Amino acid sequence: MLSKILSGAVNGIDGYAVSVEVDISDGFPCFEIVGLPGSAVKESKERVRTAIKNSGYDLPPKRITVNLAPADTKKEGPAFDLPIALGVLSCIKVIRPGKFDDFLSIGELSLDGGIRPVNGVLPIVYSAYKSGVKKCLVSIDNADEAALVEGMEVYPLENISQLIKGEKLIRHTVDIDKLLSSDSTSSPVDFSDVKGQEYVKRAMEIAAAGYHNIMLTGHPGTGKTMLARRLPTILPDLTFEESMEITKIYSVAGMLEKGQSLITERPFRSPHHTVSAAALTGGSRIPKPGEISLSHYGVLFLDELPEFRRDVLESLRQPMEDGKVTISRVASTVTYPSDFMLVAAMNPCPCGYLGDKRCHCTDSEITRYKNRISGPLLDRIDIYTETPDVTYNDLNSKAKTESSAEIKSRVSAARAIQLERYKNEGIFFNSALSASQTEKYCLLDKDAAELIKMAFDNLGLSARAYHKILKVSLTIADLAGSKKIKAEHVAEALQYRP
Repeated sequence: MLSKILSGAVNGIDGYAVSVEVDISDGFPCFEIVGLPGSAVKESKERVRTAIKNSGYDLPPKRITVNLAPADTKKEGPAFDLPIALGVLSCIKVIRPGKFDDFLSIGELSLDGGIRPVNGVLPIVYSAYKSGVKKCLVSIDNADEAALVEGMEVYPLENISQLIKGEKLIRHTVDIDKLLSSDSTSSPVDFSDVKGQEYVKRAMEIAAAGYHNIMLTGHPGTGKTMLARRLPTILPDLTFEESMEITKIYSVAGMLEKGQSLITERPFRSPHHTVSAAALTGGSRIPKPGEISLSHYGVLFLDELPEFRRDVLESLRQPMEDGKVTISRVASTVTYPSDFMLVAAMNPCPCGYLGDKRCHCTDSEITRYKNRISGPLLDRIDIYTETPDVTYNDLNSKAKTESSAEIKSRVSAARAIQLERYKNEGIFFNSALSASQTEKYCLLDKDAAELIKMAFDNLGLSARAYHKILKVSLTIADLAGSKKIKAEHVAEALQYRP
C-alpha cells in the first residue's frame, strides 16, 4: 500500500514542497526513511511508531519505507513527523486513503500523539499556497502564524487522535488588520529624555526618514548609546509586506515568542563587540539567520565599532551594498535578506577624550585605533555626526524637548512621499536607490547642482559618496516637502560627511 502526503521545508527564508511517500509491503519488519534525512528526521520513525501506539494502534510487522522527495536535498528538523504519521495511518487504513492528499501537513509528534509547533511554518505555508495548495494541518500553536497567508485554510490539531477518530476539523482564522493596528506596549524610552544634542537628533531624524546608515562619534557619556536606542521610536511603521518578511526570518530562526504570530515593530539588534563573523552574517553547520538578517527592515546597532574584529566588520560590506547575504556550506547554499540600517558608535580615540586635557593618547595610538575600520566600510555610511559634551545648563533645563511621537510624524510624512514615489520600483526608502534610480529621482535645481559640483571637486568625493550625498539631500527635501533638491538641502547633507 502506497500513500503520498504533501509537506514542506525551508531553504533560506523560502519554503519548498516535500512529498512524503510511505509504502508498507511484505518483507523483513523494519522502518526506513530515505531521501537525505538529517538526524532529527531519522529519529522520526521512533516518535511516529510510539505516537501511533499510544493513540491505540500498533504498526503491522511489515517493511515500512518512507521517501522524502526531492531525494537530493538534505532534510532537517522534526516537521515531517505529522506527514509521516498520516502516510502510515493511510497505508494501514486507519485513516481513509486519499483523505488528506490535498492538505499540507507540518508538525512534530510527541510520544503521546500530541502535535508540537515547529520553526519555519510561515514560509512553508506561503510557498505551498503559491503553488496551489489551499488547505493545511499544523499544530495549534502554529495556527496563527499559518493563517497569516490569506486564502489558506488552516486546520489546527492538538493530537493525531483527532484524525484517527475522524473529528470535524475547525478552520482557524486571524484578523490581520487587528494585528497590524493593535496598540503595542508603549516604549520605555523616548527622545524627550535626551537633553541637548539637537544637531544629533536632526541627523537621526534624517537617517530614520531615508533609512540611512549613521555613525555617532563622541566622548564617553555624551549620549551615543542613549540616542541609538531611541532611534526605533521614530522609525515609520511597518507595512504588512515588511512585517511578513521579518516574521519569516524570525520563524525560520525559531525566535517568535509564544503567542506571537506577526512582528509589527521594527527590529533593533545590538550584538556585543565579541560577536563572530558567523553569528553576525549567519551560519553554523545548518545555516541560520545572523544578526544582520534579524535586523532586516530594522536597526543594527554596533557600539564601540573599532572594538569589533576586523573580519567581522569587513563581512558587513557586501550585505550593506546588496541588501542580502549568501552563506555557502558543503551541504547547501542559502540567501537571507539583510536590508538593515547600520547605526555605529565610536570614541574619537582609545581613551575617548580626544581634544580634551584628559586625553593622553599618542598620534600613533589614535591612528591605529581609527585604522581598525576600513575605508570601504566607512564609505558605505551615509551620515556622520559628532555628539558634543552635554553642558550643565542642558541637563538642568526645564524646557520641553520634542518627543519621539512628534519626530515620528515628520518621518512618517517623508516615508509616505517615498512610498508613493517608488511604488513601481520595488523599494521603500531613498537609501535603496540604485545609481540609475538616483539619477532619475534626485532632481537638483541650478544652485544645488553647482554646489554639489563644487563639493565633488574640492572634497575628493568617491562616486559612492557622491550618490550618498544625493540620497541624503533627497531625504532632507522630503522632510521639507520639496519636490526638488535645493542648495540648502545639499548644504545640510554635506555637513554629515566626515
